[in-house]
This record gives sequence, C-alpha cells and structure tokens, in this order.
Amino acid sequence: MPVIQQNHMKTEMTTGRQRAEEFLVKNTIDPLLPRYQQVKEFILSRIDSGELQAEMKIESENRLVELLGVSRMTVNRALRELTSEGKLTRIQGAGTFVASQKPQSALLEVQSIAGEIRSRGGVYSCDIKLLAEEKAKPSLAMAMGLQSYGPVYHSIIVHMDTGTAIQLADRYVNPAIAPDYLAQDFSEISPNEYLLSLFPISEVEHVVEAVIADGWIRDLLQINEAEPCLVLHRTTWVKNGIATKSSFFYPGSRYTIGGRFTPSSRGSIRVT
Repeated sequence: MPVIQQNHMKTEMTTGRQRAEEFLVKNTIDPLLPRYQQVKEFILSRIDSGELQAEMKIESENRLVELLGVSRMTVNRALRELTSEGKLTRIQGAGTFVASQKPQSALLEVQSIAGEIRSRGGVYSCDIKLLAEEKAKPSLAMAMGLQSYGPVYHSIIVHMDTGTAIQLADRYVNPAIAPDYLAQDFSEISPNEYLLSLFPISEVEHVVEAVIADGWIRDLLQINEAEPCLVLHRTTWVKNGIATKSSFFYPGSRYTIGGRFTPSSRGSIRVT
C-alpha cells in the first residue's frame, strides 16, 4: 500500500477517534463506567440526539473498535445488550440498525387504543371482523355471570396505526349493561370509548401472558408462526356485575405493555 494512502488512513482513524472522544466528553458520559457501557452510552446518546434515526445503519463492529479504541469483545457485548433491550436490530450479513421503537400500552389503566394512537401522532383505523350476538357457552356464561346459552355480544376488531395492525381485540359484552353495543359504528368510535361513555368501571382485572397465537389471529395481525404475541386478558365490572371479558393480542415485535405507578408509603403496591 502506498505510503500516502497509509498516512491518510491513519489520519482518518485518528480524527475519528478524536471525534468519538469529543462526543463522549460533550455528552457527559461517565469515564468510570465499564468500557462496554461507555460504548452503549455512545450509541444511545446519538440515538437520543437524533443523529441516528430509526432504521439507520450504524458503524460496523470493526469501525467502532477503531473509533472508540476498545476491543472487539467490548463492542460486541455492547451491541448484543442494545439489541436485547430493543434499541438495535442486527441482521445477518447486512449489519446493525437502529430499531423502530415500539409504542407501549398502559398495563394498569383502561384506555382507548384509538386515543393512544392519536396521542402519539399516529393515524388510527380499524377492521371490524365480527360484530354479532351469540349464545354464551357454559364456561363463558359462568365467567360473566350470564345464563348458559343466553345472549352475549361478541366483537373481533383489528386496530391499526397508519395501516399496520397493532392490536386484535376479541371482546365479549354483557347485553344487559350495553344493550346498544351492536348498533354502534366502531369505525367512528372505538368500543372502549363507547363503553366508557356508558358507565364508570368499578373494578378491572388484567392478566398478561406471552403466546404463539392461533393461526386465524396471526393471519389477521399479519405475523408469521414464529412471532410471539403479548396478550392482555381484561375483565371489567360495573355495579350491576361483569360488563366485559376481553383478550387483546399485540404482535411482540410492534408493541410493549407497561405501567408506571407510585408505591404506597410503606413502599409496596398491591395489584390483584
């Protein structure tokens, strides 16, 4: 390799390291942190600042080693942890990319999915797959306090953000509590918005699990058989009894479920 080209590469490498060091100082990254954590903070700071946008490709492991003056093992650990935390996506043979951040649904609240989508600037739409009166099977009737094979309202609706399915809502409704449920235009008002307008909820039970969904659910959510779903099972009560029993399916790659709460003065919270 010609001497001029070698010198140019050395100069470029030195300049790159200087830029990285200046960035670390400017963004007040603690130099006492373990080196892999400094690498993580370096990448996260660039994401937070907007320098690295969603789906942008970041530097290769070799390039980060050169820029930051750390070992490849250190860089590899930082990238693996950022990937497991959902900040990066690594594609074999293509490189490492900034992950699109998944919206989060409230765990401890009852909120309208349409309101959630609009509040973060998304475009809400839905696809109503089922809206009908059915006969309550004994297990469902017992769970909802209904008469076996008596009427129950059933809806299955796919909720979308800018054309991408993010929730499948499979909901059973007590006809005595919401007698006009089947007459609603749920393309104009979401079921949650409608039901919350009728009565105050006196009690809610939430149970969350991760599952590989049945084929018909995967088809409606447009996911493959390997992708897990987060499922939020919800039962709501009003003064007159159980109002709804629902299961909400979220594609694991598109959504998270979480909550924030304030502990009691004794440092604990009870969620039943």
